[in-house]
Amino acid sequence: MRPIHTFLLLACMLTSAFSLSAQILPSSAFHVNRSGLTNAWHAFKKTGKGRVAFMGGSITEGAGWRDSVCQYLSSRFPETTFEFINAGISSTGSTPGAFRFSQDVLAAGPVDLLFEEAAVNDPTNGFTATYQLRGMEGIIRQARISNPNMDVIIMHCVDPDKLADYDKGVVPEVIGQHERVAEHYRANTIHLAKEVYARIKAGEFTWKDDFKDLHPSPFGHGVYARSIRTFLSAAFEQAENARPGPHKLPKMIDPASYSMGHYVNIKEASDLKGFMYNDFWRPTDGAGTRKRYVSVPVLEGNIPGSELTLSFKGKGVGICITSGPDAGMVEYEIDGRIRGMKQLHTRWSQSLHLPWYIMLEDELSPGSHTLKLRISSEKDERSKGSAVRIHQFLVNGPKE
Repeated sequence: MRPIHTFLLLACMLTSAFSLSAQILPSSAFHVNRSGLTNAWHAFKKTGKGRVAFMGGSITEGAGWRDSVCQYLSSRFPETTFEFINAGISSTGSTPGAFRFSQDVLAAGPVDLLFEEAAVNDPTNGFTATYQLRGMEGIIRQARISNPNMDVIIMHCVDPDKLADYDKGVVPEVIGQHERVAEHYRANTIHLAKEVYARIKAGEFTWKDDFKDLHPSPFGHGVYARSIRTFLSAAFEQAENARPGPHKLPKMIDPASYSMGHYVNIKEASDLKGFMYNDFWRPTDGAGTRKRYVSVPVLEGNIPGSELTLSFKGKGVGICITSGPDAGMVEYEIDGRIRGMKQLHTRWSQSLHLPWYIMLEDELSPGSHTLKLRISSEKDERSKGSAVRIHQFLVNGPKE
């Protein structure tokens, strides 16, 4: 988005949300300050530098609340030079986040403050409660290992399913799982979904006419921005008289969580039969694409029976693929033992080549393993082919 468009969006967003005449509920009622922002405040104020990362899906990637937060931080600390990292990628949730964290968040160096959102994409993309926890714990644990002083804010964004759950008096499952991680690691939380629900019920605005979608309208982004800025302001005030220090690193909730998740280059694959490297993959079928997953290298196979081998060390292995109209199915074995089959075609694949992260196994014994992956003769009835396009291998284990 060009700067002038971003400026106009921010102006509309802030005017709509910050000038509401009937603010019945305080945003602070939906904030959980567990460990504060003392370390971030001291880094920004005392060093004159700050690195802030925003990880999530399309709600984070696009212009909106994130721009407002960046603007707020720059205004709050005018003498600080900030580096803002936009690590939002459409269609991704916490499992993808755990495996791309080191590349997309930590590549530039230690991060002082992390904003993380995955509550919409985790269930939308079909990740069950187990994976919702393993992915989020993988992100937060990697964050704290990389920099024990890193302050973290987990945000639970809204969608129609969450509104329906709250209407039934039920906490959405994904929020419950992410909150287990937040409480265990003393990460801060902003309950945006619950706040939107409560404000709608209080008559402050409506979903249909004002907020409109899980991809918020400018008004909706303004509601998010207002709440986040309110949390930041209160936490920074508390931080002025607090002493900074490292956060404790507790034992893992789930030993299979992706605390050592990382990418393994497709060049590491061996014994290629039917698979070929495409150094600059672009679709030719007219379907849409996602940034960062087009005009890049892929390991591509299109014929059933094509196979490859990957040797790796760790407790888990998976693949990051592009799933388009011709996505097929794969069958796999680990250490010579047949494990199963995975469908690569999604409900969005008919019109979009989208990034899709698939865990094949994540409860292996630690150590060395061998994966053999083969294109199946079976496929989804909606698919136009048997294509397998791998961007990265996913390994939950020590980097070599």
